[in-house]
Amino acid sequence: MNIQIKEIVTVSMILFSVIDIIGSVPVIIGIRKSVGSIHPEKTSLVALMIMIVFLFVGENILSLIGLDVSSFAIAGSFILFFLALEMILGVKLYKDEMPASASIVPIAFPLIAGSGTMTTLLSLRSQYDMLTIIIGVLLNMIWVYLCLKNLGFIERLLGPTGIAIVRKVFGFILLAIAVKLFRSNLGI
Repeated sequence: MNIQIKEIVTVSMILFSVIDIIGSVPVIIGIRKSVGSIHPEKTSLVALMIMIVFLFVGENILSLIGLDVSSFAIAGSFILFFLALEMILGVKLYKDEMPASASIVPIAFPLIAGSGTMTTLLSLRSQYDMLTIIIGVLLNMIWVYLCLKNLGFIERLLGPTGIAIVRKVFGFILLAIAVKLFRSNLGI
């Protein structure tokens, strides 16, 4: 297999923009305040496993239960839409009981390894070889781990006002991504 650095960088950047861990920092800080603890190692490993498994068997799983990639992406767009509304409006729509740790749900899935990421992985399979995609996923998970590990530092660096600004700005970006994902999979 021929490893192309340019392709690895391209795949990594595509996944970086979809995973958007920097934009998720305000959401993760809010979740951590609600539940008390987040385990960066566990979160990163679970998200990595979800992505790798979905890369290999995702399309088969969806077709087995009678879903296509477009339906999956549209459902994911609704989740992103509601997360964006929470960020922009400062309201809490998700009122389920939170576990003692949010490392797996909702951070590893669906925030990091959500429908947008999974749909992107399936799309990348048609353009790039598996090794290139796996390397791109690994590089992104290292970045995710570093961000989660240094969440306290990032929080102090931004401060409450900075977090509020980043939260609103990335809320609008997330809203736009949700609308784009919805429109492109509906064919509008």
